[in-house]
Amino acid sequence: MGTNGEWLLSDGPALPVPSATLGDISESNGSLLEQVTSRMAAAVPLFQLLGDTLELIASAVKYDAGFVYCAESEDLVLRAAKGLQAAAAECQSGERLKLKSAVALGAGLKPLAISQNAHADPRFQFFNRTSTVRFESFLSIPLLNRGRLMGVLNLQGRIRRFHGAAEVRTISTVATLMAAQIEIAFLEKENQELEECLETRKLLDRAKGILQRDLKINEEDAYLMLQRQSQQRRRPMRDIAEAIVLSHAVTQDAPERISSPRR
Repeated sequence: MGTNGEWLLSDGPALPVPSATLGDISESNGSLLEQVTSRMAAAVPLFQLLGDTLELIASAVKYDAGFVYCAESEDLVLRAAKGLQAAAAECQSGERLKLKSAVALGAGLKPLAISQNAHADPRFQFFNRTSTVRFESFLSIPLLNRGRLMGVLNLQGRIRRFHGAAEVRTISTVATLMAAQIEIAFLEKENQELEECLETRKLLDRAKGILQRDLKINEEDAYLMLQRQSQQRRRPMRDIAEAIVLSHAVTQDAPERISSPRR
């Protein structure tokens, strides 16, 4: 155990702590994991799932505020919060913290438990810059998936509290499940964005082809025309291209309708 009553989880025997503050959840380990797994099998948005998971953890671990940060680009972004009203307010703001700074402070590398005087620890202060609540205990669990840091799970308490080794391992297992869900959601988002990009490119190519044929211009001029229309109308180029394609389809269909005998 180091300063401020902190300790890092290791493969060795659990450190002796007062039984009254141990917070051992060995009896409910299976129940918590079953509930989390069941919830993750449901089709719910990622950020709602993260919030629901914080609620499930609260059923086994008593804490005053819980936070889930997701690693996005170069930042840790607050995506779920439960507990104090201040936590909910921070979550609404989508607070961003520098990922490199968090790793440098030790967050995201291994579980960290601070049993007392957490408010005085710089690693905790990094995550608690905007809150005026004085927190005494702090548990930070990395969200790791195949060696990649997907985010951080933080639990904070206003009273002194020891987290037992079994408790930390169980929450770490939940954190692993959360990390996998985060990566799946981000991959799905990337795939969707890629599909939309390909559809936009196809639409632009069709619009350029129509302009080339109708106006007898080359591909570069057709693209510049789309670009100018986009800037003048303050609309995405996809919208301009879609309007051209639709207009062309209506024009092509009009003669057929006119020549068809009326019933």
